[in-house]
Amino acid sequence: MPALSVKRISAAEPNDSLTRKSVPPPKCAAGLLLLNSSLNPISLNAEAIQILGYPDDPASVRSSELLLAGKVRTKLISQQPSGELPFVTEFRSGRRHYLCRTFLLGSPTKFPSLPSIAVLLERGPSGFVSLSQVSQRFNFTQREREVLEYLLQGLNSKAIANRMNISPNTVNAFLRLIMIKTGVSSRSAVVGKIVMTQV
Repeated sequence: MPALSVKRISAAEPNDSLTRKSVPPPKCAAGLLLLNSSLNPISLNAEAIQILGYPDDPASVRSSELLLAGKVRTKLISQQPSGELPFVTEFRSGRRHYLCRTFLLGSPTKFPSLPSIAVLLERGPSGFVSLSQVSQRFNFTQREREVLEYLLQGLNSKAIANRMNISPNTVNAFLRLIMIKTGVSSRSAVVGKIVMTQV
């Protein structure tokens, strides 16, 4: 039986069959920051600085820890925390919408130099509707906001009821409240009103 020939290549030595051009690493569009238990930034990437610092110069934001901590508190900390982490789920930076995802890295530590929370800032898709801003503008409750989110996804009352584990009649009651608060008389008018408030 003939022996198999194995060619070893390392990451430093490109394979001859691959292109030898130097390809720059892809630009990361997401911002990532690590916070300590006091919610002060410990580490963050350039995208996070750019997102949080807008419209300020990223260099001035990076150099001032106090300014950076203030930006985190004003843009990312929710005024009405609903879960165990007091962060918003979405926010605006200039004309762009961002989704904010938080991850608890372990139990809160007493050492301020160790990260306790990771925060991922991702740009929202085009046509993204900021439900937190819409909810504040029209005084929607959490459940009304949830119904609105599913309505904007194109779900009917029965599908919304299944997702929320409530009856379709309860969904219709929430939809009527949303219509009253937005001053419209149909589901499609609700969608139109929400989209128009974002323009």
